[in-house]
Amino acid sequence: MTAEDKKQLYTFLTTVEDWINGYKNASQDVQFADDIDLSRGFASLGEIAEQVASCKACRLSLNRSLAVPGEGPAGTERIQVVVIGEGPGADEDASGRPFVGKAGQLLDKMLAAISLSRSENCFIANIVKCRPPQNREPSPDEAATCLPFLEAQIALANPLLILALGRTAAQTLLGTPEGITMLRGRFYDYRGIPVLPTYHPSALLRDEALKRPAWEDLKLFRAELDRLISGDR
Repeated sequence: MTAEDKKQLYTFLTTVEDWINGYKNASQDVQFADDIDLSRGFASLGEIAEQVASCKACRLSLNRSLAVPGEGPAGTERIQVVVIGEGPGADEDASGRPFVGKAGQLLDKMLAAISLSRSENCFIANIVKCRPPQNREPSPDEAATCLPFLEAQIALANPLLILALGRTAAQTLLGTPEGITMLRGRFYDYRGIPVLPTYHPSALLRDEALKRPAWEDLKLFRAELDRLISGDR
């Protein structure tokens, strides 16, 4: 199948879905993913952010106000922790910054409780960089198209640990169909980096009963980070 055949098939299969989900311009304005080189190396997190800002590799770009590349400390060669969520919401879409709404405010408190901060030692990002309509879950093709950006960010940050917030982040990173209740509380491997899945802050806002197990996860995360920092010196 030629590249042009792929474009035509992609447009045909997604046009109806786009209109149903409220996209402004259906699929005609999307730059087909095969035409964008997301596999090349990036020199910095800033360079990734620049390409994210102009990316039109999937239909999520059609309705965004601002892309949300991610956020972390400036001028740091190695960032201790990468925190990964699902995708931007309304507040993030308006500001271009990750986790700035109610869930983000809670996340900042959660991180502060274990001496972590986006301004000092955490890079915060999402599986997809543009807001899905109605805050729905990203589709598999949207996540797959955007994932190279996140993979490059993780490689450049070179973290000691990754904290995966919620089912979508954990399943995408780990390539598993297991739900977050089954995954949380244990470390897994992502390309040699330990990953701890836990509940997304928005889930804690909906169900306060999840706060205790989430706190246990955070304490486990901090203990492992301390162990790795000691060994990294």
